[in-house]
Amino acid sequence: MKDQHQPSKANLVLDKEFTIARVDDRLFGSFVEQLGRSVYGGIYDPGNPRSDQHGFRLDVMQMVKNLRIPVIRYPGGNFVSGFNWEDAIGPRETRPTRLDLAWATTETNEFGLHEFCQWANLVGSQVMYAVNLGTRGPEEARNVVEYANHPGGTWWSDLRKTNGATDPFGIKLWCLGNEMDGPWQIGQKTAYEYGRAANESAKVMKWVDPSIEVVACGSSAYDMPTFGAWELEMLEQCYDNVDYVSLHRYYQNKTHDTPNFLAKSLDMEAFIQTVVALCDAIGGKKHSRKKLNLSFDEWNVWFHSNERDQEIQASNRWGKSLPLLEDVYTFEDALLVGSMLITLLKHADRVKIACLAQLVNVIAPIMTSPSGCWAQTIYWPFLHASLYGRGTSLRAVVNAPLYDCTDFSGVPELDAAAVLGDDGSLTVFAVNRSQNHDLQVSVDLRAFEPMKFDQHILLCNHDINEVNSETAPDRVKPIVRAGCQIDNGKFTVTTPALSWNVFRLSPMPVKSPEKR
Repeated sequence: MKDQHQPSKANLVLDKEFTIARVDDRLFGSFVEQLGRSVYGGIYDPGNPRSDQHGFRLDVMQMVKNLRIPVIRYPGGNFVSGFNWEDAIGPRETRPTRLDLAWATTETNEFGLHEFCQWANLVGSQVMYAVNLGTRGPEEARNVVEYANHPGGTWWSDLRKTNGATDPFGIKLWCLGNEMDGPWQIGQKTAYEYGRAANESAKVMKWVDPSIEVVACGSSAYDMPTFGAWELEMLEQCYDNVDYVSLHRYYQNKTHDTPNFLAKSLDMEAFIQTVVALCDAIGGKKHSRKKLNLSFDEWNVWFHSNERDQEIQASNRWGKSLPLLEDVYTFEDALLVGSMLITLLKHADRVKIACLAQLVNVIAPIMTSPSGCWAQTIYWPFLHASLYGRGTSLRAVVNAPLYDCTDFSGVPELDAAAVLGDDGSLTVFAVNRSQNHDLQVSVDLRAFEPMKFDQHILLCNHDINEVNSETAPDRVKPIVRAGCQIDNGKFTVTTPALSWNVFRLSPMPVKSPEKR
């Protein structure tokens, strides 16, 4: 084992002409499902002194605003496959209470479409609304588009006005169901059945509002038996009428194998590449000029709460707002989330939408109690990527030591991506995966105008299992270091073992010519 105080070396070459694609802002989206305490006790907590007159938690809203999330998926998730959207509109006192079979809880429908659109507007986000293609179909899908987006003069649009929203919600992004090949899904379908339902739904939804985009469900997981064959058959039926294909992926480390866990972003990369190939295969077969892009609308670490969830559901079946899926994230989890963000940036040419699942309390970067809220460890890499990852993704050439682990071989100890901002700024995101040593990273900016290194944002901790909590919210928190000198377009910076790093650079000011 190498002494941590003897850094290994890595090289990173960047060229402003080596572009991948412009980063779609929607890459930094998130997800709020009608599940657990995500809504009730999370974003919506009427009667709490920290809530406004609408029942929205102001402290949560501020933390969400800080993340600058461009789009939020809602209301599910598994929940949506048994959901009647009409249950959650109109006067609260007339909304029916239903059993939610997806999570074995009871849904009051106190919070619904109007409330979510209002909340999303207040936090500066657009809505990505999912329609039920489990127990329902094209008729209900077109109706909710008409209700949400049509100006007026029809039954559904005028009902929206009666319910208090004179102006249309203007929802431009729609999910056609959720994980429809999963046996856990209400109304599970074959690829052919789903492809036909998705095609007919997309068709009539766009007839109501031609400006919308729709996301078709890819297979629920990379390792599902249906994966691959599902995409090919489903897209055979609906390729011409859909705009994106969804991907979902969660990672876990139940065996406490850190090197293997931190390499799982390689699995994510392979997943993306395979789905791109499947989409292009159907496009080629159809002789289509259209290129389908991807919506990675569920991604995260998820495993810490699994056993507790089983206990809660066994002891309180059909309870309301149960504390389900409340993973408490470690510093180690934040490192993988950082690498997953890097992977999304590396594939910005085809991944146009991504949603960290989820946003508040449920496998989330933000946690609440009645008396406050705090940032989990994973909040920080997501915040940095959202703030500084907008612009043009650059192809970073990395030369770093490699390691082998349980599931992967030849894993680079340094994982990195770079984004060129519209203002000429440059941001490098880097994860040092090594447990054993720091990495001395030499960065070559050979094709850039003179730059200055403004700051090095660093997230590291001596304990990979460290967590944040209500009583100790800052145990895992980034620090800001000063940048270093750039000489002849090159600089060298040390990234500590097991660390998330953000290098922020900006163009040198142009000197005015001296007057004689």
